[in-house]
Amino acid sequence: MNHTKALRNLLLSVSLAAGTFAVPAYAQISINIGIAPPAPQYELVPNIAPGYVWAPGYWGWTGERHVWVRGRSIMQREGYRWAPDRWDQRSYSYYRTAGHWEHDKDYKAFKVKKEKKQKGWNHDNGRRGKGNKRDD
Repeated sequence: MNHTKALRNLLLSVSLAAGTFAVPAYAQISINIGIAPPAPQYELVPNIAPGYVWAPGYWGWTGERHVWVRGRSIMQREGYRWAPDRWDQRSYSYYRTAGHWEHDKDYKAFKVKKEKKQKGWNHDNGRRGKGNKRDD
């Protein structure tokens, strides 16, 4: 290890310990690059289990080039729909928006009505251990 690198690491450690560096925390990361992503790849969507939806594949960015991230099934959220990952062009840069759940304004919750319990004869007619014949 050379002396310059060791000194730089030492100064960085001391600065962080002293609190002179303020590092902001971001809730969402935005990626913008000047290279357009290739056309989406065709993927065969497999059979999906009930309660899951398909999140299609997309082009990710490694810092040097685009790489294809395969689609996957994800657990469905009631009242929401999956908005897939996408790249948008603004001026001369491309910005990636990560896939996310959006509230589905067309969603209608169907409530299952509980059937009323039928009144009437039960299986043993109140006589325990005497079978389930009905005496008329």
